[in-house]
Amino acid sequence: MESVGSIILYVVVALAMIIFSVLAVTTRKILRAATYLLFTLFAAAVVYFMLDYEFLGAVQIAVYAGGIVVLFVFAILLTSHPGDNTERLTSKKRVLGLVAAVATLAVAGYALVSRCVHFAEKAAIDGPDMDAIGTALLGSGRGEYLLPFEAISVLLLACIIGGVVIARKR
Repeated sequence: MESVGSIILYVVVALAMIIFSVLAVTTRKILRAATYLLFTLFAAAVVYFMLDYEFLGAVQIAVYAGGIVVLFVFAILLTSHPGDNTERLTSKKRVLGLVAAVATLAVAGYALVSRCVHFAEKAAIDGPDMDAIGTALLGSGRGEYLLPFEAISVLLLACIIGGVVIARKR
């Protein structure tokens, strides 16, 4: 049985992740958005530590909170004026955007729930195993995540190279 303190800590961390995630995408100052992203990634590391996955928590802090956010800040400083506010976006297609957002939320929610049910059934039989978790995250077979992870890293590299090229032209 979970202790009341760990449940309260989980709720606080989950709320922090939600709040900082929303702030990261709604703020008009780009360096503040990177800072809010940093807080969100630290909160994710706290969740790993709460699950007794110390290695994943340390990797989350070192790679994502440390490396990726520093890389984002470096790219921001190279390509823009970080103190400036971005102009407010205006669009006539807000309803279409809202429908697309709700549809994306529904698809992501379905994917999350179906995966959680799959892993819960498997965990009830075998119990969670670090080897199985590592294989699921970094395997290249069906239902494993190595290819999307590598595709995102290539996309980030292309964005950074594009930012450096744009910064050099100035």
